[in-house]
Amino acid sequence: AEFAQLIATVQADDTLRALILTGAGGCFCAGGDLRAMSEARRPPHASRARVKAVHRWFRDLVNLEIPVIAAVDGPAYGAGFSLALTADVVLATPRARFCAVFGRIGLVPDLGMFYLLPRLVGLGRARELILSARSVKAAEAQALGIVQAIHEPEALLPAARRLARRFAHGAPAALGLSKNILNQALHLDQHALEDLECHAQAVCMDTDYYRDAVRRTLAKEPLAFD
Repeated sequence: AEFAQLIATVQADDTLRALILTGAGGCFCAGGDLRAMSEARRPPHASRARVKAVHRWFRDLVNLEIPVIAAVDGPAYGAGFSLALTADVVLATPRARFCAVFGRIGLVPDLGMFYLLPRLVGLGRARELILSARSVKAAEAQALGIVQAIHEPEALLPAARRLARRFAHGAPAALGLSKNILNQALHLDQHALEDLECHAQAVCMDTDYYRDAVRRTLAKEPLAFD
């Protein structure tokens, strides 16, 4: 419920330029509360409705038109792994662990993992990670393309904030439209992507940011986003 409120707040605030997702106490997110889930004793239709309700804010998080950075320290298990996959950039510590743990307790992946993981690591690797339910350490996650950089625990949040501040100097329209189109790139054909590209470029070329960047370039001045 708090995530749904947070994402709605972020969507409504056009002054925000980036979002950092992180955990606390050496844990990014350990996944679902198994005790609460087992005690709930919901019938199948109620469990299905609960998962569908989560997807309402989750879909909005995936499609936020600002850069999202995940700062992962410790376990990102189950839905916590899915949550990390929503980020455009994932930074991790050496003690970060990623695991599609669902199979160990007789569940299928949720919180969008079926959509996000194959697009990031490929279908074959996604199959292996989901079916084996094995834990992936930070170095392997970086090799797979899940993680973009590894920092020591004390340096993780400062690194995430530095990156977020860099996005603060970027062009909101260009960043937002680029992310929007990239999120559709693997299920649209070339013609549709060309149309989106043409529309987005026309919008961006009509912004003050673009005009100022051209002026700076011609005047041999530093660019704001550099």
